Amino acid sequence: MRILVRSTNWVGDAVMSIPALRALRARHPSGEIALLARPGVAELFQGQGLADRLIAFEHNGRHRGALGVERLAAELRVQRFDCAILLQNAFEAAWIARRAGIPQRFGYAGDARAWLLTRAVSVPRAGEIPPHECYYYLELLRRCGWLERLPEVSEILLKVEPDALARAEEKLAGIGTRMGKLRVAVSPGAAYGSAKSWPPERFAAMADRLIAECDADVLLFGAVADRAIAARIAAAMKGAPVNLTGETGMAELPALFAACDVFAGNDSGAMHVAAGVGLPVVAVFGSTDPAGTAPVTERKTLVQQHVSCSPCFLRHCPVDHRCMERIEVDTVFSAVRKWLETGAGSR
Repeated sequence: MRILVRSTNWVGDAVMSIPALRALRARHPSGEIALLARPGVAELFQGQGLADRLIAFEHNGRHRGALGVERLAAELRVQRFDCAILLQNAFEAAWIARRAGIPQRFGYAGDARAWLLTRAVSVPRAGEIPPHECYYYLELLRRCGWLERLPEVSEILLKVEPDALARAEEKLAGIGTRMGKLRVAVSPGAAYGSAKSWPPERFAAMADRLIAECDADVLLFGAVADRAIAARIAAAMKGAPVNLTGETGMAELPALFAACDVFAGNDSGAMHVAAGVGLPVVAVFGSTDPAGTAPVTERKTLVQQHVSCSPCFLRHCPVDHRCMERIEVDTVFSAVRKWLETGAGSR
């Protein structure tokens, strides 16, 4: 059987879909599984053993717009897939699978796409499955008849090969990290929107305390879009962080995180990648609900101020951002320092 899996678009969602991808592989050990994903997610999945091959959906390049989507469908059509599993919920995902002539098309109903699917699965209602998002993808497989029951997911792991870790160590040494010193990976961005972001000035104050009180190297990570917020943090600091914002590809990010000791950041894709490589994670939650999107690991500290309007799941706060403004620097710093003192993230 030749199976096409349409991955999710967001990195965090992609990590949370890994248990479903592993379950699909176990169900079809001799089948050919191809994973269709946007380039960043495809890079993350390289070397993870989740699929036989990766197909890049170049949504900002050759597959952009309506003509690009038709081009992608034509490219998939000649590969003669037997079925498609749509982990992404968008209409576009179902349209591409239909236009590619894939005879069996499984996915959740919604976004007016049920008529494009050969098996449109009802979306789980509240309380039907565990709240964490990883079970949402597993439940799709169960409702399609490919899982007997939902497994318990206690951790989600990403592989980091020794040579990738060696390259990461070499890169970090070349940009100013000190040999034998503690490293704290800080990711202050959140692709979904500013409502998920702890204020930059507080990240700066926390970073300064890590440098002054823990003699740690602070490494700033983020996408190109996060450069402005990283620049604000660096400008507000007394010490000097190692700023890798916009300088790392998704393929190398797991190894770079694995070369650190602790991660601190917002609810973001970077948070899930860090947890996936076994890094202790201090995650700041505000507008989102950790019951649904917390990192799946025992090595985590969740920092949250419970306010009446949270979780709102908005991209931008329409009022005073109280869920984040009420989280003090000392709270996050203390959580990071505790992990550093336990040595749980020792390389």
